[in-house]
Amino acid sequence: MERKRITVAMPVFNEEEVLPELIRRLKAVAESSSRYEFHFLFVDDGSRDRSFEILSELAAADPSVTVIRFSRNFGHQAALEAGLDHARGDAVVLMDADLQDPPEVIPEFLRHFEEGNDVVYAIRVKRKEGLALRIAYALYYRVFARLSSLDVPLDAGDFSLLSARVARTISSLPEQHRYLRGLRSWAGFRQKGIPIERSARYAGERKYTYAKLLALAADGLFSFSVIPLRAAALLGFLAILAASAYGLYAIGFRLLTSTVPVGFSGLLVTMVFLSGVQLFFFGVVGEYIGRIYEQGKGRPPYVIDRIIKND
Repeated sequence: MERKRITVAMPVFNEEEVLPELIRRLKAVAESSSRYEFHFLFVDDGSRDRSFEILSELAAADPSVTVIRFSRNFGHQAALEAGLDHARGDAVVLMDADLQDPPEVIPEFLRHFEEGNDVVYAIRVKRKEGLALRIAYALYYRVFARLSSLDVPLDAGDFSLLSARVARTISSLPEQHRYLRGLRSWAGFRQKGIPIERSARYAGERKYTYAKLLALAADGLFSFSVIPLRAAALLGFLAILAASAYGLYAIGFRLLTSTVPVGFSGLLVTMVFLSGVQLFFFGVVGEYIGRIYEQGKGRPPYVIDRIIKND
């Protein structure tokens, strides 16, 4: 029986301390799953340490390894997209290279794939980050699920297996600001989530800064929801109702008492508050316009410097 080919695609950014252990564990998974032919695709996202050198030496000696090097750092989501664009075979597994996504889960992904699921994704439980970050993650996923027009699973990250047809569908989308876990839900097909315990980073420092996490969260929210725009319209309508009610109150007070209601401080606070609200929603509208601007330029999401593989 011909073995199915599985591509494991991983973004890499300054992971020289992690790569030897990652490669060892990936090879162990491949050896224990002899029914499949594994291909390992590393996307070097402009690393400044020895990550690319380590991967180049590996690719030169091992025909099952391919290394793609970006011309500069384009970001995690761009590296995942490059993995999808260059993956070959019956399915692609997307995972981080820092070993927070344990490679030992891949056989379980494959088992559910063989049962007919086109998408198998990991649901993160018992995260090892700090309390504040865990609360922020949990809150964001729930807010996103409420605001999004999609049925997005809670606590599901990028660690997943996609069948070839799902990978082709997502790869063909022309979006500039890509949010993989949202696009994965948008694509549809039969999907299955499995709970995993997310490991702590094996070595090195966390690469996703708080600013990058906020940018990723914004990409997800603004790519899959127009509710922030509708909230601006709703708040404006409520402000009109409140102003109308106060106007009627002032007229009635003047007719009944022959005086006008006082309240300069209250009026000033109200004006400052509404001005702040207006500026906030100008920013929200700007986020949408900025994405239209980026999309209109039509630039590619990444530029490849070189591809190393031993054919």
